[in-house]
Amino acid sequence: MTSGDRRIVLAIDTATSRTVIALGDLGGRPLAEEAWAAGFRHGEELLPHLQAILAAADLALGDVATVVVGTGPGAFTGLRVGLATAKALAVGLGRPLIGVATSDALLAADARARRSDPGSRVLLLPAGPNDRVLVRDGIAVRLAAADDQGLAGVPIDDLIAVDLGGRAPEAAAERGALALAGLGAALLQLGALRLAAGDTDDTARLVPRYVTLPRGIGEERGEVEWSHGPR
Repeated sequence: MTSGDRRIVLAIDTATSRTVIALGDLGGRPLAEEAWAAGFRHGEELLPHLQAILAAADLALGDVATVVVGTGPGAFTGLRVGLATAKALAVGLGRPLIGVATSDALLAADARARRSDPGSRVLLLPAGPNDRVLVRDGIAVRLAAADDQGLAGVPIDDLIAVDLGGRAPEAAAERGALALAGLGAALLQLGALRLAAGDTDDTARLVPRYVTLPRGIGEERGEVEWSHGPR
């Protein structure tokens, strides 16, 4: 990368078991990526990892042209830290912010791995230690631990299970692992497409899509819902 084309896209995702930081050019081509299991240590690990990947690529925060962040669905702790960090970087650097649903990026990664159109594929994600969430056409429905009826009618080849080893069909879990491995590249690609179209988000209104409740909230009623900031 020459000194004249150092502007990059920074993508961050904290919605799954693997925290992902990816760097790409303005066309969405991946330049560098780091992924690790952060557990509940997102707050203490995210920025040091970001500084390390930038340094390894001989880049600086000032080279970031836009910040792309995965908005979930995912668990409360990771998404809260990821969104807050991405917003702080966008505001501090004076750069646009683009929120991309992690579910959309995972589906795009699956399509890229299989070299086919996503079609009617659906995601199966964890919701706490026992329950699961089925995401289809952008709508999430929470399934109780023993509720396999919710999967009725979903062809096994269309099911992508992420972070559900032992709680989903093996073939679906294998596809989920491949999709997760391609998450960073998919976020860069989807974010770059929106950047080129001038479609960015209002930093104050961009919200995460949770599938588990914050600590201290003891009950949830009805289907899983999330709020969206205006586009």
